[in-house]
Amino acid sequence: MTKNDLLAAIKNRSLSRRDMGRVLASAGITLAAVPMVAGRALAQDQASYFTWSGYDVPEFFPGYIEKHGESPALPVFADEEEAFQKLRAGFETDVAHPCSGRIVRWRDAGVIQAIDTSRLSNWDNVFADLKTINGAADGGQQWFVPVDWGNTSVIYRADLVEIQDESWEILWDERYAGRLSIGTDITDTAVITGLLIGVEDPYAMTDDDIARVKAKLEEQKPLLRYYWSDPTQLEQSLASGEVVASTAWNSALPTLIEQGVDVKFMNPKEGILTWCCGAVLTSNAAHPELAHDLIDALISPEAGAWLIDYGYGHSNKISFDEADPQLLADRGFPADPTAYLQQGIFSRDNKRLDDLQQMFEAVQAGT
Repeated sequence: MTKNDLLAAIKNRSLSRRDMGRVLASAGITLAAVPMVAGRALAQDQASYFTWSGYDVPEFFPGYIEKHGESPALPVFADEEEAFQKLRAGFETDVAHPCSGRIVRWRDAGVIQAIDTSRLSNWDNVFADLKTINGAADGGQQWFVPVDWGNTSVIYRADLVEIQDESWEILWDERYAGRLSIGTDITDTAVITGLLIGVEDPYAMTDDDIARVKAKLEEQKPLLRYYWSDPTQLEQSLASGEVVASTAWNSALPTLIEQGVDVKFMNPKEGILTWCCGAVLTSNAAHPELAHDLIDALISPEAGAWLIDYGYGHSNKISFDEADPQLLADRGFPADPTAYLQQGIFSRDNKRLDDLQQMFEAVQAGT
């Protein structure tokens, strides 16, 4: 496929998400670059959606495109701290895509405003438990609309890694030095490390806890191939064997299995992380009406169908009711998603996030 053919396929949405990923990988193009290449990130008369790399695809908001004729502008971020700092510095966008553990911090910093759920046609079909998660609804206002949920765990090459005990400790295993990875988002990485070393509450660490976490991360650093932020890059590295074990999200598993890669997704004995991310309306939103249309599209059953196929759970219960039971089984979802949401260690507001971020930056810089 030529570059022009690829761009035409993206524009016409004739490639599936995974087919697109495979073609882009072979061409050496990351998914984060696609919206800019396709010209979508330059739209000035549409809502702007500040999101993670990998969610910047038309399949995630088909209702918005149907109503407004094209995709929103699609700037991407590598992690939530980057997004938060840009918003606090005045970066202009209409909708952003943090996870629930950040709601209170973003609200208190004044970078988001309340969402008018009466303008969301799909709101009534959102799982009730997710509507109030981590301060999403506070003071009689809705600050966060849940969209996607899943797990952070260890994905590993079953044909290249010997596992006797499912544990986060594999990411510190010297046998695989130079072939390990862990995410750049301290929201996950600090909690994972805290769980491993026995911190009492990884979401409210003491100074001593943070010092111990730093020492453990410094121990790990020489063993890593790299710190990852782009899931597509990580999947390519796992497929080639460059990386044999890493933190990852659910979507990596079906993506790699469909490529014939022998991978497994752990349930670590210290606890698997469970998360919920979603949409917020920024305080400087220039297109509030379009922003609400976009948020409504993100929580539609159609968006949910794509997201479940991609490997994540969705907040709209209809998307599960209408999904193929075999697909749900293949993606590891039980018949009752509510029960699934009660498993693992659910992310929440981290009381020491600024301190942890500074600590992790020092680890990465070697200071």
